[in-house]
Amino acid sequence: MSTPELKKVSAKPDLLLSTHHSLCPGCGEPLALRVILELLAELGVAERTICVCGIGCYTAFPGIIDVDVLQALHGRAPSVATGAKRVLPDRFVFTLQGDGDMVSEGLQEIIHSAARGEKFTAVLLNNGVFGETGGHMTSTSVLGQRTKTTMDTGRVAEKHGYPIKIADLIAQVDGSTYVARGAMHTPAAIAWTKRILGEAFRVQLEGEGFSFVEVLTMCPTDWYVEPSETPDWIERNFTGTYPLKILKHP
Repeated sequence: MSTPELKKVSAKPDLLLSTHHSLCPGCGEPLALRVILELLAELGVAERTICVCGIGCYTAFPGIIDVDVLQALHGRAPSVATGAKRVLPDRFVFTLQGDGDMVSEGLQEIIHSAARGEKFTAVLLNNGVFGETGGHMTSTSVLGQRTKTTMDTGRVAEKHGYPIKIADLIAQVDGSTYVARGAMHTPAAIAWTKRILGEAFRVQLEGEGFSFVEVLTMCPTDWYVEPSETPDWIERNFTGTYPLKILKHP
């Protein structure tokens, strides 16, 4: 029997300086980073890219990616990105934030940036918990979700309020141009997310305005599930509240 020809379907992105990082096994954020780096290379914008990174588990990334990075304080990445893009309008600027950083700590920053129609791209990595500081509830934790601070009953609307659907909110702001939501839990979802991130980046490159992409990512450690169970966990618990779709386009 002849040996079937093997085809290499993936390799380390050229813009990734090291595959070593401090994130937990099964985390979805390295997958999201990979997609972003692939797009920057494909679009040929890496040498003029500025990534404005917020505070969270993904702060493991700035030291291993081959683009310029600005580190912002909690929730402040959109304001820092606003300054960078206004001073250097020829640069490709995107923010990278988690749900605790963007929605719980910096909600006004992202809303006002969208309202002003700032010409950068904002990326939200949403896993529904404060991963870096131990797994307590964020503003996007879904109803019934068990976190470090909702361990007994899960999130209850009467006690904790409802999750903030930030992409839906930004889509209603007049200053936003492109808003979409993807995920990292299946090959099809990853392909979809690469497509919508590419469209959000195109909106910036063509000067059409503010673009925003929410990416649902896995956090097995703070969801208290095995890494292999996280794709089903997202389907059961997240996509009902946060359906994968384009919410606004030019």
